[in-house]
Amino acid sequence: MPDTRSMRFDLIAFDWDGTLFDSTAIITRCIQAAVVDLGGTRPTDGAASYVIGMGLMEALAHAAPDIPRSRYAELGERYRHHYFKLQDSISLFDGVLDMLVKLKDRGHALAVATGKSRRGLNEALQAVELQGLFAASRTADETAGKPHPMMLHELMAEMNTVPERTLMIGDTTHDLQMALNAGCASLGVSYGAHEPTDFQSFRPEAVVHSVAELQTWLLANA
Repeated sequence: MPDTRSMRFDLIAFDWDGTLFDSTAIITRCIQAAVVDLGGTRPTDGAASYVIGMGLMEALAHAAPDIPRSRYAELGERYRHHYFKLQDSISLFDGVLDMLVKLKDRGHALAVATGKSRRGLNEALQAVELQGLFAASRTADETAGKPHPMMLHELMAEMNTVPERTLMIGDTTHDLQMALNAGCASLGVSYGAHEPTDFQSFRPEAVVHSVAELQTWLLANA
């Protein structure tokens, strides 16, 4: 049995895209392509990447303000069309798998809290052969989009833990705001979708700049 006496966090919840999975650039391009497909104004890279982590419909609505609400479902379908064509070219950031194994072996319960759909997350987990590493997961389409705290509330209930023993890790202000809303600690990563200069107002424990630095921080402080 792992020795958990010195562990600060029972549950470590990870965002997926841009935190564990190197997908930010492809998601940005797919959002832009979907908007153009429907005749909207192509969002800038910054506008498209800002919405990563939100639920799909909320994200597309924000990125495409000139597309009418009646076409949001169609916009989502165009996004999925482009994304599923490219998903096999996306991979975990280097070092992520080793980090997750070490954390699980030490006794942490690992979870995913993502703006992806359930279908999308399940396909991603299968593609990168992560079965068995995560104790639980929640997606935006089965709970609520970030920064609403429902994902973390449900994960904590499932894992029978409390906010003081839960850490949320993500690459966007949406992730850090969700953690704050849920009363949990957070950790920001600077290599994903949002500028780390925007993180401090959400009071993360730290901001790390690589997977290696993330693993070092977690093994020393989590």
